[in-house]
Amino acid sequence: MKKALLGLAFIATLMTSCKKETKDEVKEATEAVGNEMEDAIDTAAVKVDAAADSTKVKAGKVLEKGAKKMDEAAEKLKEAAKK
Repeated sequence: MKKALLGLAFIATLMTSCKKETKDEVKEATEAVGNEMEDAIDTAAVKVDAAADSTKVKAGKVLEKGAKKMDEAAEKLKEAAKK
């Protein structure tokens, strides 16, 4: 009987020890996933900013071309009005 109780106590001690190690491993894994998610979000934010800047530059160029064409059309209208 004593051996059985001692065996159960030993097994309970091992299980408690394993639970602590498992909790530590889960905590470390959770932190690692959190860090990876932060890195991914930061990378995505940088890409979005770069895309927005690129779009602004392209839009500016298109507007400049449009303004130039409008100026040319205005000049043609002025010349046509003089005739």
